Amino acid sequence: MSVSLLRLFARFPAPGRMAGLAIALLVLLTGCSLPQVSVEDRLFLNLAVDFLGAYELPPQTIEGVPLGGLSGLTYDRERDRFYAISDDRSDRGAARFYTLLLTVKQDEPPSPTADTAPAAPIKIDRVTVEKPTLLLAEDGVPYPSSTIDAEGIALSPRQTVFISSEGVPVDGILPFISEFDLATGQWTSSLPVPAQYVPRIVDNQPQGVQNNLGFEGLTLGGSSTSGGYREPFRIFVSAESALTQDLNPATPNQVVPIRLLHYLVSEGLPLLLSEHLYFPDPTPQGTGYAGLTEILALDQGGHFLSLERSFDPLSGVSVRLFQMAMGGATDISSVVSLKGDLSAIQPIRKKLLLDLKDLGIRLDNLEGMTLGPQLPDGTQSLVLVSDDNFNPAQITQFLLFRLR
Repeated sequence: MSVSLLRLFARFPAPGRMAGLAIALLVLLTGCSLPQVSVEDRLFLNLAVDFLGAYELPPQTIEGVPLGGLSGLTYDRERDRFYAISDDRSDRGAARFYTLLLTVKQDEPPSPTADTAPAAPIKIDRVTVEKPTLLLAEDGVPYPSSTIDAEGIALSPRQTVFISSEGVPVDGILPFISEFDLATGQWTSSLPVPAQYVPRIVDNQPQGVQNNLGFEGLTLGGSSTSGGYREPFRIFVSAESALTQDLNPATPNQVVPIRLLHYLVSEGLPLLLSEHLYFPDPTPQGTGYAGLTEILALDQGGHFLSLERSFDPLSGVSVRLFQMAMGGATDISSVVSLKGDLSAIQPIRKKLLLDLKDLGIRLDNLEGMTLGPQLPDGTQSLVLVSDDNFNPAQITQFLLFRLR
């Protein structure tokens, strides 16, 4: 028996010392029998994904505008509909998101009476584009071409969608995260963007998001509706790559430090709670680091999925799916630059869940990810979508997974 337990035993009055001894022995024996749990097991959820199939959306025109550029995806469980943001900066049509109906089908088993018959395959049977919704700026008119670079979308409990604009400094497009009415597309509010993300010159040095590498990932977490009252919820948004001031030109092959923002949204003014550091993996070709194209909140305990994508002219698109754990990550909101020694900063931890090259299928430019409907077998679906860049050589690809 340890000294501390003996002291605990001695504190009990004489009549209660036998009970105290029993408690002390129970504590000691229970402590000895606890299984060893690794740090990784405590940080991450016990997750796995099963690939169920791919679906290619045929080329089509909706209300005179070519369908394409689907770079973000969110699911409306009440209506059983998906909303996909179109990354279209051209004059083909105004900025918009699409309402989609995704029909999942389970085939009849080959021999339903056999106890050993394999489970019938589940797949995407059809994706139907129901309508586009134009995004209306604060003045109530659609955004002019080359003024918004929409990349992420997340459905809120306020019957709105939050949409992130990546930012393209060379074209004068600023990054933002704004809220739009789900039914009308009208702008309703914006989240405050920290000054270090805005492209500008400070002390003769450029800072802010890089071209086409700004706000890319967007997810909503920690919301609930009870008795008509909607509790405050959280918005998480990530850049695709490092801010200009976080890069060190002297070491171009350095690990790219990516920032992730954490907001609290309530009935009052939205509040930026914290900012955290995320490190992407090197590309399979070893020529650089992958971009962070999407994040997805899994629960209210700081668990997420992240999607990293890279492209090589010879090997094509590479995509990896990770599990993220934000617990214990350092708040870097006061860190002006991420150049130099970052050993004192605890980044967001991550764990490889799936390398999509192992699926053995052609992969396109996968950028959107969301939890979808319950599958016919009662399990949770995960859906990914690709941005075809309005390129005839690319496709709009939906991938369906079972999340276990």
